[in-house]
Amino acid sequence: MNSHPYLRAYLAGIAFPTFFLLVFMTAYIIFRYVYNVPVPIERVIIFPVAAVPNLWGAWNILYAAGIARRKIPIGLYGGVLPFLLAPLGYGLARLLDFSIPSMVSTAFPFVFPAVLVMYYFVWKHLVGFLNRELGVTA
Repeated sequence: MNSHPYLRAYLAGIAFPTFFLLVFMTAYIIFRYVYNVPVPIERVIIFPVAAVPNLWGAWNILYAAGIARRKIPIGLYGGVLPFLLAPLGYGLARLLDFSIPSMVSTAFPFVFPAVLVMYYFVWKHLVGFLNRELGVTA
C-alpha cells in the first residue's frame, strides 16, 4: 500500500480536527442562535475552520516525509503544533481587529500547557493510530 503516502498522511492528520470542529460548530450554533448567548466569533471562525485541519494535515505530511525516520515520537512532534497555531491565531485576531477578552489573556498561561498536553495525547493516540492503520508510518 505504497500509493499516495502523503495523501494518506494528510487524511490521517485532518480526521480529528475536522470531526472536532463539526461538533464545536454545532454546539456554538445551538448556544448562539437558540439560546442567544452573545459570543460573536463569526469574524474569526474562518481560521479554526479552514486553517487548523489543513495545518494538521500538512504537519502530518512533514512527519511522514522524514521526521518519523528520525525516531521522534509522534506525540512530541504533534505537541509542538500549538506553538505555531497560537501565534497565527493571535495574529489573525489582531489583523481583523477582534478584541480579545482580558479573561483569555489571564487564562492563557494556564490553558496553554493543558492544550500542549491535549495535543500530545491526541497526536500520540489518534493520529498515530490513523497513521498506522493507513500504512503511513510503522
